[in-house]
Amino acid sequence: QVQLVESGGGLVQAGGSLRLSCAASGRTFNSNPMAWFRQAPGKEREFVATISWSGGSTDYADSVKGRFTISRDNAKNTVYLQMHSLKPEDTAVYYCAASRRTYGLGSAAYQYNYWGQGTQVTVSS
Repeated sequence: QVQLVESGGGLVQAGGSLRLSCAASGRTFNSNPMAWFRQAPGKEREFVATISWSGGSTDYADSVKGRFTISRDNAKNTVYLQMHSLKPEDTAVYYCAASRRTYGLGSAAYQYNYWGQGTQVTVSS
């Protein structure tokens, strides 16, 4: 059974930092792109960041460029999201996602086949 388990969420003041982790089990995703999405209350799930299987290519939503960094450790089957300069509008449940594709990146939810249960990030003003 494939599982993606996020951790690292919490409550932080505006301007602070958090590092999210997503550990995969049940299969390896060393050859697959992975991503982070988020969903704020009353809003649709939105793309945050994606990373290629090798980690050599990344892409970000405009709203987080320059503040968030996605990375991965294929030896640990884990993807990370380092978040700096957090803003109240970053408050959301953050979801990790993995694709069955073995190429490219992806910013659309339909491109991902496996999802974690989410971790709450709350940024206070």
